[in-house]
Amino acid sequence: MKLLLLLITLFPLSLFCQPVPTRLYTQDMAIHHNLKQGLSDERVTSIVFENSDPVAIRENSALKWDGQRWNPTGIPSPKKGLIIPLLPQNSGIVLASVEYMDGFAVGTENGLYFYSAQQGGWKEILPQDEKYKWAPYKVGALTIDSNGALWFGAEQGVGCLNGEKWKLYSGKEGLPFNHFTCAAAAPDGIVWFGTDSGAIRFENGNFYYRFSLRWLPNDRINDIATDNNGTAWFATDKGVGQIIRKQMSLDEKAAHFTRQTEARNQRLGFIAPNNLKVPFDISSSTPGISDNDGMYTSMYGASQAFRYAVTGNEVAKKLATRSFNACKWLVDITHEPGFPARVIVPIDWPEPLKDPQYSHRMNIAMQKDDPFWKDINPRFVRSKDGKHLWKCDTSSDELAGHYFFYGIYFDLVAKTEEERKPVREVVAAITDHLIRHGFNLSDHDGKPTRWGNFSPEYCNSVWGWDQRGLNSMMMLSFLNVAKHVTGDPKYDQVAAMLRNKYNYHINAMHGKEFFPPENVVPWDNNLCLMSMYGLMNYEENPELLIMYRTSLQNSWLQISKQQNAFWDAIYAALATNFAKKAEEGYFNSPAIFPEAGSFVSQITGELKKVPSLGEGILETLRRIPLDLIGYQMDNTHRLDVIFDPAPGQKPTMGWRVGGYAVPVEERGHVRQDRDGFALLTQEVGGGNSEQEGTFFLLPYYMALYHKLIK
Repeated sequence: MKLLLLLITLFPLSLFCQPVPTRLYTQDMAIHHNLKQGLSDERVTSIVFENSDPVAIRENSALKWDGQRWNPTGIPSPKKGLIIPLLPQNSGIVLASVEYMDGFAVGTENGLYFYSAQQGGWKEILPQDEKYKWAPYKVGALTIDSNGALWFGAEQGVGCLNGEKWKLYSGKEGLPFNHFTCAAAAPDGIVWFGTDSGAIRFENGNFYYRFSLRWLPNDRINDIATDNNGTAWFATDKGVGQIIRKQMSLDEKAAHFTRQTEARNQRLGFIAPNNLKVPFDISSSTPGISDNDGMYTSMYGASQAFRYAVTGNEVAKKLATRSFNACKWLVDITHEPGFPARVIVPIDWPEPLKDPQYSHRMNIAMQKDDPFWKDINPRFVRSKDGKHLWKCDTSSDELAGHYFFYGIYFDLVAKTEEERKPVREVVAAITDHLIRHGFNLSDHDGKPTRWGNFSPEYCNSVWGWDQRGLNSMMMLSFLNVAKHVTGDPKYDQVAAMLRNKYNYHINAMHGKEFFPPENVVPWDNNLCLMSMYGLMNYEENPELLIMYRTSLQNSWLQISKQQNAFWDAIYAALATNFAKKAEEGYFNSPAIFPEAGSFVSQITGELKKVPSLGEGILETLRRIPLDLIGYQMDNTHRLDVIFDPAPGQKPTMGWRVGGYAVPVEERGHVRQDRDGFALLTQEVGGGNSEQEGTFFLLPYYMALYHKLIK
């Protein structure tokens, strides 16, 4: 008996102590039932269970789910309804009712009422807690949860009566919406609410908003039914939706995204969003290309390099090596050594490669406002062997990806001289190209690409002032990676020249723009933090490291509440490493900023305080949806959102009460390189494209490698 009690006591503890990669959590998975399962997108008025099988009821017909298909069935006999005595005058139309205690609760247009058989009469309820006192109206949802508590949904918000104590929730407590149509209880105290703009789940004190085609066939919820496994079935105006609560681990999720990326987002070793011939149908997937194949392939390769370092998995090493070879091919194929192409496709690529944006007419028009805009033709250049086309006008995006990956691959994967030699060659080729051309990417027309200009002339001009900090920092990062990988001191000498003559290190202290709004480019967050990784990891000068750490702090503070697992992982890894150096006395020398007095001890003391980001990273990783198709998500109607008050800011930018962005699965963007504060948005490609799983894999394996999650 004592042994049994000990096991019972230790069982929850053993679950808690289970390593994060294999610890189970609950993942939401959405299923839209359609013609493939025998169900059209007609309006479903209600859904009920008949012998554990869901039955979808329409106006004049019904269909039963047999686990494979929906089959016609008789309309179930309606349950014996509540016999509701005459309600008080002016109570309005009954919207919801439920048996409660020895009577029932009724929600109407104008109030919430209890009827007690014992007392033999109606009582209007005015719920009150420590913050609110409400006279509810438009009470469209009522249910009793698995613990016996009464829940209602009304225009003011959601209320729960547990015994004799009320708890009320409005937008300030995280309730996203309030036009209720129905409610249903699920196991473990979970409650679902239906609205005319999606479904809301209340679980463990938090609200989870499920709306748009990512989660439901239609946002008008007419009825909800739940089964014993916690699966919720939704009757909507366009058929039936289902949200399954699947138990899985982060390792299983990583395996899912690796399979998906390999099956549908990989071509010739390159990683990119795919094309869907049938919108929202992944079975219609065909290979796709993007402007940033080098960046996306680099990020995927980095994820596999971190995976290899953490697990020793040989498949991960092969995928990282394949990604490296693909990125090197982008450099090897072009018109001169060191110029990386954006994209490579076979000469017979079936999709149109001409973009109207890059027509001669459009280019000339663009040059009126932007004299650096390229009017270059062709943009897809035939390779020397005539077998492929490669895309030019390469940007800083591509370079940020290449250098980020090459340093990581060199350190974590390329262990032998045979493996390291090609890394040295490609890094030297790109860096020498930049130096040879005055710190520009020089295109096949001999002129700098539009977004590949890191020159002092550009950075110190009126045209480059808003890019000065980012581009200066990136160039110094590229040189640090080159010195680390090749061991050639000339790259240190070039970096010193840029610092001493053109103040690149001072420019780098303003690593990204954050005001005015038109200069805030979310993509620059990616370029900034990815470049910071190489800049700080390979910097040996303590004065410079303090400057770069300050820059990192300033940049990250602008985005710290977007709950972006990738950016948080980079920041935490670099900040933790800096803190470790500070604790070890790396910055204690009196020769560091000798003219600054106590500045060094003060600033390093502040900067070695690293916020704990592991739980936030873990939460985002768990909430990233398995479905990576681009859905439009409009969060501008939410009660729990505050619009960004910055002058000139768009009325579609904001965050939840508390300052954090809406959760990742409730945003239009699933990629971890977008603006989490965008409330009305859709991923590029929309329903015609599926994004790659890198945006889970890279922050996951990076966080494991740096022991941010354990």
